[in-house]
Formats: sequence, structure tokens, C-alpha cells
Amino acid sequence: MALDIEELANQLGLGSKFYVVGISMGGQLTWSVLRYIPHRLAGAALVAPVVNFWWTGFPANLSNEAFNQQLWNDRWALGVAHRTPWLTYWWNTQKWFPGSSVINGISVVLSPQDKELQNSPKKQEKKKYQAEVRQQGEFESLHRDMNVGFGKWDFSPVELENPFPNNEGSVHLWQGDEDMLVPVSMQRYIVQKLPWIHYHELAGAGHLFTEAEGMCDKIIKELLEGKK
Repeated sequence: MALDIEELANQLGLGSKFYVVGISMGGQLTWSVLRYIPHRLAGAALVAPVVNFWWTGFPANLSNEAFNQQLWNDRWALGVAHRTPWLTYWWNTQKWFPGSSVINGISVVLSPQDKELQNSPKKQEKKKYQAEVRQQGEFESLHRDMNVGFGKWDFSPVELENPFPNNEGSVHLWQGDEDMLVPVSMQRYIVQKLPWIHYHELAGAGHLFTEAEGMCDKIIKELLEGKK
């Protein structure tokens, strides 16, 4: 994935260094870039990045507790993506029992703030472009993403080294403390192990806080200025 990002940056003529922002499932791309091509980065931001409950380097009790906070149908769906990825598409499209809450648009996984933001004009405007985002088909756009995100990684985020030892850039992680999709406990552990990450925990925020007015501007401003 990192090499794909690098090739895209080259094709776009972004220069020797560029910024990367990964939101939700986009976090897997950002972690990959930090791991494999840190020399190409001017800065990076991870925004409510989805966690893999099978990453190494995490205390088993922490990962298990975070995993068990998920709805039962999501625990099954995540387990399928991790252990039998060839069944992911079938699992999430069959009608006998519920698959992934996210893929099936089940709102019970949304926090109170998320439910408010889901109906915001900004969110409704984005829905106009949903077909473009999924133009490669639902398997590539949703189910394969799930397989990659929750599959077996060859590294863990907690093993990463600081890509900016001389403070020539910065890495930020933003997380809502009421996110019902991504456990805040695992993000806290990551930044505890990687103190060079600038951590922004938002009280009362869920998974969709980027839809809040001015939030995206704030994330970009912090990244460009490199401030905590």
C-alpha cells in the first residue's frame, strides 16, 4: 500500500516529501506509509484510525477487552476477515444473520454526536459522491479493505520509529473518546508507546467528528504547524 501511495505522489508531482492524512480505514494506509516510506513524509495525521485487534505488541487483556466491546455480529465479521478472508464478502452479504454493522449501515454503532452529524448538510452532500468512491465495486471498496485492515500484518504500529527525530515534521493522532467503532483504549496505548505522536483526544466525540464544522480545517492546521 505504501508503494502505491508513493507512486501516486510521484505521478501527481508532489515533490520529494508530502503530507498524508488517513481517516478511519485510511489509517491502515497511513501506518503503512510511516513504516515503509517515512523518508517521503513531511507530516502525517491519523484520524480515528481503525485498529486491528490482532496487532502484536499489545497486552492481551487490552486487545481482548477492546474486541469484546464490539457488537457480537461485528466480532464475528472481524473474525472472518482475520481468519478466513475469502469468506468476507459472502459473510457480509448473506441474509441469514447480520454481518458488519458498518458495511450494512447499522446506526446502533453511532454515538449521540455521530447521529447528529450523520444528518448534517455536510454529510448529506458527501453522499452524492458515494458511487464514485465505490466505482471499483463493493468487494474492492469495502470487503477487501476489511480484509487488509483486520488481516495479518507484518508489523505493528507500536514498533514504529519516529520518522522526524529532528522535529522536521510531525505525526498526529485524533480520536473521540465516545467512538463506538474504534476503542479509545487502544489508541491511548499506541501513543503511550510512541510518545512522539501528537495525540488529540476529543471529549464527547464519536467516529464522525470530522463532519463537525471547522474540524477538518483544525486537523490540517495542526499538521502544517506541527503543534500539539
